[in-house]
Amino acid sequence: MRVVELSNHPADMLDDAARRREVTGQRALARYEDELIEYRARVQTARVKRDRARAQHRWWPWLRLVAAAWAVRRRVPRRPALITGPTDLEEKLKAGVAGEELVAAELGRALDDDWTLLRGYRNRRGEIDHVLVGPRGLFAIEVKNLNATVSVDGDHWRADKYDNYGNLVDQRPIADRKGRSPSVQLDEPAGELERFLRGRGPRVRVRRVVVLAHKKSRLGHVRHPTVLVGTSAGYVLSLLEASADQLDEPDRAKVQRLIRQDHEVHNRGRRPPLKGR
Repeated sequence: MRVVELSNHPADMLDDAARRREVTGQRALARYEDELIEYRARVQTARVKRDRARAQHRWWPWLRLVAAAWAVRRRVPRRPALITGPTDLEEKLKAGVAGEELVAAELGRALDDDWTLLRGYRNRRGEIDHVLVGPRGLFAIEVKNLNATVSVDGDHWRADKYDNYGNLVDQRPIADRKGRSPSVQLDEPAGELERFLRGRGPRVRVRRVVVLAHKKSRLGHVRHPTVLVGTSAGYVLSLLEASADQLDEPDRAKVQRLIRQDHEVHNRGRRPPLKGR
């Protein structure tokens, strides 16, 4: 299987998040060091005033300045608690990157060079982790690396976590920052891609598949799904074998070229990741 990386948004986001954490820590440390310099100056000033009053035998002002110097010394700036390890966001992004890599590797071991995996395709409706083009058609693949039992009711997705005794310990909806479930995240850009290709190339449908890549992912109750859902790359391979779609080599080349062109158009205006340290 040939692999074409159009973009790697999760990895870019992970790198950006790590840099932001480091920059935030450096800024907090710089503020602390400035506050420490100011603190030492205040302490020194209080000591000078106290000692001057004592040298001049001004005992009541000296007593007040002793108390003032003691109060100044107590107000030591607090050293910031720096985050030295990955944040929750970074861990989540790492899991996403690992899931995508796992699916890509498993597909690569099973498919020959008649198949091409385009990674990180983007259009105006969103991003698709993998677009797989080959003799049996076109597949849009969204990867979720969730250690949970996933239940699906139409476009409503839920993650349930159980302890070792089978007790439900956590339950939450699965959605991105825009509130879109995995099926909506996939359907919107996949539908836009299908419309884009319809007037420019061979008539081809875009099969939409969500892969739950974590080794402990399980499918719970599935009702009225709007996309195909499986728990491994092997599920995608079974769909390829059963597919009745046909794309010959010239059509595959044209579809790939159109996808790359469309991605380039929609990827130009993206905000670049944070640079520097």
